[in-house]
Amino acid sequence: MKLARFVTADGDRRLGIVGETGLVDLGGDRTLPRSLEEFLDQGDVAWDRAKRMSESEAVIPFDDLRLCAPLSRPRKYLAIASNYQSHIDEVKRKNAAYEPPVFQRWFNKQTSCINDPYAPIVMPHEGDDLDYEVELALVISRRCARVTAKEAPDYVAGYMICNDVSVRNWQKRSPTITLGKSFDTHGPIGPWLVTPDEIGDPHALRLTCSVNGEIRQDGNTSEMLHNCYQQIAYLSEAFTLEAGDILATGTPSGTGAGMTPPGLLKVGDVVRCEIEKIGAIEAKVIDR
Repeated sequence: MKLARFVTADGDRRLGIVGETGLVDLGGDRTLPRSLEEFLDQGDVAWDRAKRMSESEAVIPFDDLRLCAPLSRPRKYLAIASNYQSHIDEVKRKNAAYEPPVFQRWFNKQTSCINDPYAPIVMPHEGDDLDYEVELALVISRRCARVTAKEAPDYVAGYMICNDVSVRNWQKRSPTITLGKSFDTHGPIGPWLVTPDEIGDPHALRLTCSVNGEIRQDGNTSEMLHNCYQQIAYLSEAFTLEAGDILATGTPSGTGAGMTPPGLLKVGDVVRCEIEKIGAIEAKVIDR
């Protein structure tokens, strides 16, 4: 199942199930919430009702709606750094003194950065080092603490695409990189949440990022140094993960900062992130 959040022509935001030609509107069941965060909080009750509605013929065509970020204000949006060896290697080529992490290294993307899957990315200031990072994002299905990697799949609601938009010069302004990762509009996610049964093995997915049609990143989730389930186990050892929490799982080589000369984003550029079995998100960089 693919769950999407959308807005209709009259401005109403609702949840729907993705079909071939449009969305089955879950708003027909008044017991179901209109946000994915609340949907996940309801657990099996919401999933069962949604499955019953999935056979409905009352489909809203894609042309009559606009897709929104599947989650708007999750409790946490966390991202792992340096989780692909190819990305570590490109960083070291630029900075020989760089020391890759011994343990999983995590940072926050503030939830206010979340952006719709096809909405523009705003250039913060002229001269800022704006970059892209295609990543597989997983969403936690229910509260969990101190789970093992073997248990972790039971706590995954689904997967989506995220572009971990990064302002590289702001990353260097403080001991943590959160500032450079959290600018408004710099968290495009979507286009929908795909349940694990449709994904199969999340560690066998091709992921790409192109700028103006030129493929810059081309990797596979099999390259992760710490897989999705190890990430859940590691974080849940420290604190409780909750329904709707987003974990961005790392990016392969090909970032703009890693290119020679650098291929950082400019106003007018169009960035497209694609992941096998999920789809694509796309954004144009605009001036502030």
